[in-house]
Amino acid sequence: MEVRAVAKYQRVSPRKARLVVDLIKGKSVEEALSLLQHLQKGSAPMISRVLRSAAANAENNFNLDLGDMYVKRALADEGPRMKRVWMRGRGRRDTKLHRTAHITIVVDEATTEGRRDRQRAPQASGRPSSVPQASGRKAR
Repeated sequence: MEVRAVAKYQRVSPRKARLVVDLIKGKSVEEALSLLQHLQKGSAPMISRVLRSAAANAENNFNLDLGDMYVKRALADEGPRMKRVWMRGRGRRDTKLHRTAHITIVVDEATTEGRRDRQRAPQASGRPSSVPQASGRKAR
């Protein structure tokens, strides 16, 4: 059973939040919480709060065990941007964009067929290994 929690309008850039969110995908909830607790990123406490909320929703509303849950999906989508005036030299002004993020975390109960492997497989480079790489010089 998928259980989710959402935190909207968080004052963090979605690009910076995605760095942290990508670390916890596929991990157990306990492992993800300990990882977020020791991570030196500004968005880690926000994401930890959302993860704890999703786990509490699963425990209280659906009687799931914390030890059997894992992070199925974790998203950091872009929220609205707040535009502020930034005064510059010689009477000019500029616009500062304060970005916000909507953080969504989905936890699920780990089953033998539905559980993801905790360690991800290395990503392929996208280039077949049998094709030689072109060098920058012309052949004579």
